[in-house]
Amino acid sequence: MNRKKKINSILQKRLKKINAKIAPNSKPKYISKAERAKLAEQEAEQNTQSESL
Repeated sequence: MNRKKKINSILQKRLKKINAKIAPNSKPKYISKAERAKLAEQEAEQNTQSESL
């Protein structure tokens, strides 16, 4: 019985990993604080350039 249980648990773990890879990610990709600051700075520059035109 132990051998069967061990094999089944291994197969269940494999299935769980495969299903996790297939499932769509609902969590947004992480953006570091430095990257967020850089993006905000670029947006500010674009806004000032578009306002000056």
